Amino acid sequence: MNSFVSLRRCLVGLVMVMVLCLTGSYTAYATSFDRQNLRMADFSSQDLRGNDYTHADLADADLSHANLRGVRLFDTTLARANLEGADLTGATLDGARLVRANLTNAVLEGAYAFDTDFRGAKIDGADFTDVLLSPKVNTMLCEVAGGTNPVTGRNTRDTLYCPS
Repeated sequence: MNSFVSLRRCLVGLVMVMVLCLTGSYTAYATSFDRQNLRMADFSSQDLRGNDYTHADLADADLSHANLRGVRLFDTTLARANLEGADLTGATLDGARLVRANLTNAVLEGAYAFDTDFRGAKIDGADFTDVLLSPKVNTMLCEVAGGTNPVTGRNTRDTLYCPS
């Protein structure tokens, strides 16, 4: 009788694991890519929440439409990276190099971006709500800002507090 109960519990557990796997209801765990060479990597449309890319090289990487909420991109190279439509809400971008990166329609709400290099970045429709930028960088971004974010409905120039 005892072995029957044990077998039954094992089968119930196995069925529950199969159901979770088949429905995709599992938790994604944060991963560290600290100091990794990830040039030209394809992370498009992936859930990367909470990952750590500190000092990583993501030049020319495709991060379009990726969920990057809370991701650490401290001192990360993102030159020419495609971040179109990416959600960078609450991400840490301090010291990151986004030179000529595509941030079209990206959401950076509440991101930490002090001392971040946005030279030549495409920011049409990007949402910079509550992003702390140095005055010099803010002025530079206002020179090229335009569009409205399709997700938040906010105007890029308004989120940067650009003068009229």
